Amino acid sequence: MTHTLKYFFSFCFMLSLFLAQAQDTDTIQRKKMDEVIPEAPKPITKKLPEEKKNDTIVKTDRYGFRVGVDLYKLTRALYDKDYKGLELVGDYRLTKKYFLAAEVGNENKTTDDDRLNTTTKGSYLKVGFDYNGYENWLDMENIISIGMRYGVSTFSQQLNTYKIYNANPYFGEVPVITSGNKYNGLTASWIEVVAGVKAKVFNNVFMGFSLRLNRLVTNKEPDNFKNLYIPGFNRTYDGDFGVGFNYTVTYFIPFYKKKVTPKKVEIKKEDQKK
Repeated sequence: MTHTLKYFFSFCFMLSLFLAQAQDTDTIQRKKMDEVIPEAPKPITKKLPEEKKNDTIVKTDRYGFRVGVDLYKLTRALYDKDYKGLELVGDYRLTKKYFLAAEVGNENKTTDDDRLNTTTKGSYLKVGFDYNGYENWLDMENIISIGMRYGVSTFSQQLNTYKIYNANPYFGEVPVITSGNKYNGLTASWIEVVAGVKAKVFNNVFMGFSLRLNRLVTNKEPDNFKNLYIPGFNRTYDGDFGVGFNYTVTYFIPFYKKKVTPKKVEIKKEDQKK
């Protein structure tokens, strides 16, 4: 019995030593495995910046003087032997939408009517304003305008030839009579409604055209015939009305810049989700 207990305790002691050694071996192996196989990296969470709720658009408007010439009047003499003329145009930007505008010129025009042949020489000045109805993007400076002018003209009329009206043409037409009478000191004034376009084609260079409807206010005429043509007003139709047209090239001289109040563009939550 004593030997049996001795062997039993010896066996238990050896078994405990074996288990302790096995546990140490397992711990060492685990440490080695951890060194060989690195731990999986933790997911990196980057904090995204908060979306801006408002966005601003900043732009600047240039203010200055624009000056140029009417190409239509300048080139008309090349194909119309009865016409010579020159018109200078200019405008100054007063506000975001309004421009102070003016035209000054000189014309020499021979008009051949059914009964009269007259030569008109004189100068004119037109002053008024333009309203730009076009909303430009960023630094664009195009103009789609409507405006008004008040024009005045001083001129002379020379009666070259005329025909006397014959109510009874049985004996034929009355021959043309040469006159040569000249009437100085004639004047006229009128109001114009102007619609036009100006587009920026190069840096500070603009091309444009305008259409004009005129209505006479005053008109000093010679005693024995009417003014068929008035410098600046153009040909008279039905006595008091006239039409005009010009095609211009102008150069812009900037004086200063003005920042436009930023416009707040709100981004809706629905758009943010998208």
